[in-house]
This record gives sequence, C-alpha cells and structure tokens, in this order.
Amino acid sequence: MGFCRGPKTSTIQLKGQLSLEAIRPFEWTVNNMDLDWRVCSRARLSRDARFDGKFFIGVLTTKIYCRPICPARTCKESNVRYYASAAAAAEAGFRPCLRCRPECSPGTPAWLGTSNTVSRALRLIGESGLGDRGVEGLAERLGVGSRHLRRLFLRHLGATPLAIAQTRRFHFAKKLIDETRLPMNQIVLASGFGCVRRFNAAIRNFYHRTPTQIRHLARQKEIQSEDQYIFRLNFRPPYHWQGMLDFLAPRCTPGVEVVEAGCYRRTISANGHDGYFEVSPDNERNLLVARIEIADPQSLFFIVERIRAMFDLNADWADIEETLGNDPVLRERLEAHPGLRVPGCWNGFELATRAILGQQITVKGATALAGRLVTRFGKPFRGPNGLTHLFPEPGILADAKLAGVGVTAVRGETIRALARGVCDGKINFVGIVDSEAFLCRLCEIPGIGKWTAHYVAMRALGEPDAFPSTDLGLLRAMNLTSSHELECRSETWRPWRAYAAMYLWRFGTRRPLETGFFPRSADNYRSHDVSRARFISTMIKEEV
Repeated sequence: MGFCRGPKTSTIQLKGQLSLEAIRPFEWTVNNMDLDWRVCSRARLSRDARFDGKFFIGVLTTKIYCRPICPARTCKESNVRYYASAAAAAEAGFRPCLRCRPECSPGTPAWLGTSNTVSRALRLIGESGLGDRGVEGLAERLGVGSRHLRRLFLRHLGATPLAIAQTRRFHFAKKLIDETRLPMNQIVLASGFGCVRRFNAAIRNFYHRTPTQIRHLARQKEIQSEDQYIFRLNFRPPYHWQGMLDFLAPRCTPGVEVVEAGCYRRTISANGHDGYFEVSPDNERNLLVARIEIADPQSLFFIVERIRAMFDLNADWADIEETLGNDPVLRERLEAHPGLRVPGCWNGFELATRAILGQQITVKGATALAGRLVTRFGKPFRGPNGLTHLFPEPGILADAKLAGVGVTAVRGETIRALARGVCDGKINFVGIVDSEAFLCRLCEIPGIGKWTAHYVAMRALGEPDAFPSTDLGLLRAMNLTSSHELECRSETWRPWRAYAAMYLWRFGTRRPLETGFFPRSADNYRSHDVSRARFISTMIKEEV
C-alpha cells in the first residue's frame, strides 16, 4: 500500500498543461492516498526541488528509496514506485539512499490536506515522539481509538504511527552519524534507542551498513568543537531569508537574541542544560545551516525540530502561492517577493510575554522593555556576541514585581496571570491537540484578546490559518474599516491566512518594516478604555 503506477484516479493533480512550468503542488484526497504517477514522474525527471519531501521514489532494481532531487542516474519508469512518505517506502522493503539522503528532505506540512486527526498526530510526533505509552497514548490524547488512528495513517500516509516515528528516529540517527562527531554511544541516546546492540542491529537492517561504515562514507571534514553540532536543514524553494530576518531583527530581545551579518543567534535551555544556536543560509543550496552548542546531546532532536518550526522550513510555497495568488491584492506582492514565511518562536511563553509587552506601544519600546525584563529576571549566560541571558522562566515571573522595569500595572498583572497559568498547567504551548480550545483558554486571561491569541497561534503553534483580523495594519493594507469585512475577505485565503498577514504587514503599509512597525489591534485600545481621540492621535503620530 502507498505506491502508484499507471494512470489511476488522481489525488496529485496537474494544474493546467503537463509542462514543467505548469506543475503545481499535489493535493491529497480524504479517501485515499494514491499519487498521480504523471506528476511524480515529471517531478522526478526534472528533479524539481519544489516536490522534495512530498513523495519518495522506490527503485525496484536496487531496493533503495530516494528523494525527487536525487542526482543518481535516472531509472526507467517501469522500475520505480512512488510513496507518500519515507515510512511507507521503508515498510515496502526499500532502504534509504545514501546519496540523496532522504533524512535531509524537508518535512511534509502536517496540514497538507490530511484529516485533522492525522495532522495533529504528526505535530505531536514531531514535538515529542510517541512517548512511553506509544500509539495507544497518542490515540488517547487525540480522542480516538488506536486501531482507528492506525487506519487513518495507513489511508493518508501509507504507514502506521509507529512506522512514522521509527523512520524519523532512524533518519535523525543518520544525520547525527553524518553531520556530527558524536561517539556512537551518545548517538544511541540522542536518537532514542535503548542500547547500543539494538541501535547497531536496527541501523544495519535499515541501511544495510553499520554505523561506522556510514560515518566513513560521510567523509566529514569540518572540525567541530566539543558540545558544538552543525546541522544542514533543507527547505523547498523559494525562501525569503531576508524577510525572515527583517521581521525578527526589530523584535530581538536584547541579551537573548541577536541578528547580525545575515545570521540569527539566540540562547536556549533544554532538559536543564543551557546553550545557544546560530542559523545562517547556505547561498549555494536550498538549506539553512544550524550551529548548536549545548552540553546535552539527547536534546538535539528536540532542538533541531524546534529550529525547523521556528524558521518554517516545512512550508510548501507552491501551494501557498496558488491559493493566495488568486487575490489581486496579494498576487503582485507574491510574485515580486516569493517565499516569505511565518516566523515561529523558540518558546511559546516567551513569545506570549513579548506580545503582551508590545500592546499599545511601538516595537522599539517593547524591545526595550523586554531587554530590561531579561536583565532583571533572566538567568545570566556567557555566550558570544551579545548573548548574555536566558529568558525568565514562568515560575520566576509568576510573582515578579514588574513595575521596576517600566511595565504598567495592567500589563504586569497580565504577564503574571499568564505565568501562573503555565505553572499550574492550565496553559501549555506544546502538544496542542485542539487549537480553538487553546485560544479560548488564552483569552480567559485578563488583558489577552483575540489579536494577541491569534498572533501567538501564528508564531507559537505554527497555525497556518491563524489570522488577527482586528489588526489595524491589516485593515489599512486592505483599505477596510472593520474586522468583519476583513474576515469575510480572508475566507478565500484559507488555509494560509497567516502567510497573507505576513505579506500585508511587510508590503501592505506605507511604513517600511525596518522602522519597527509592530502590528496591533484596535480591540486592545478599546479593551483598556483608551479614548477614541487618544487612539486616533496615537495612530497619526505613528504615521508621521
């Protein structure tokens, strides 16, 4: 199950003519997961990077599965099979190609047309694996039976949840062998294997080579310092790296984040260990280079997955462009500046706190407040080039007196209430199954409204359809006067409204992004009893 050959009912369809220029992203159906072999074949023959990670090619003569961009000699059509996931190819008896390295392919977006249950399950597996309770525990969190969950995975992805999780673990182990100098016993722990013997047997069975042979083939020449790791993270082109930096730079919390010389750098904490990472583009290939320094290699899988989410590396630009390009207001911006992504975040609590600090003030003022907050309550950290602190933990801010750093009484109480909610387990930014319920819980905190909740959903949860419709910048960009009008207009942008918001914020206002314009909501002003005259005066000053 999971492969296609010959002209079947198309669930990956061509838009327009069968020319390479006309190939558009494929679509999944709800009822079956067959692939249109014609689209897969053309993507394979052209080595089209836009399809990287969307399907995998099993070669019958070698029993190897490859990415669509594999540089190996092109096989005859009769000798290949197409699979919707790497796990499906592995389940069919194919082993990963050591040349194109399927473990390096961009991930398939969880919202790519599969059922909501499968999408949520993929997100949970990506965040923390299957956990101690396995598929049964995952199904319980999703509110379905484990047998039904397996059926859904087989229908949509061609493999069970266990096979998906195991393939991810194998792929990450392969990346550690190829791209780091970690000893094998530490790779065993970092990739989630219980013992060295089981690890060696599993890798040999999966790759038909021992871990030592795989490392020898990698021929790694780059020297890495102790506790430093370098990973190459692929994406589907195009990618607007400068747009990502332009958004993050004015919002960098002093001491915690730095943007300089085309790189992003920040402090992190994982499993009780402190460290930092730096991300920069590889200008010759479709990838970002992540340099991580932390003393705990077992945290690497979590860190790498968080970086991928933070820089939106799994996004399918062709699908986004196809949907948003139907709107004449967005079409010109999309064509002129392709590949703008939705910036994520390292920590949801940190982002929500920063969003609260930014209410009713400019982004420059919010950045200054955040810097003072970190200096006063953050944990000192000795890092490179301006990295001096880690962002304060919720337990520290739950009872902190924030007036001393310039935070108003109302904002201070909102931050404390958020921190207490996180400490009590009422608010959690990971493992979210029902995003609507999460937004409702967030809005129950006094001082957090619809705008802040949707902004957090965009960046902390990676919700591609989150949309702060009360945002004044979006209203002005669309020349509309009410959030209801904007909601109606945005219906045609689903499920990519978060990307539409990014384009309207960056290119839809007269004020350039570099000035630090921070999108905000008229509802925030009304909710805190600010008079309409003061509100209009504030907006006039910002325009000047």
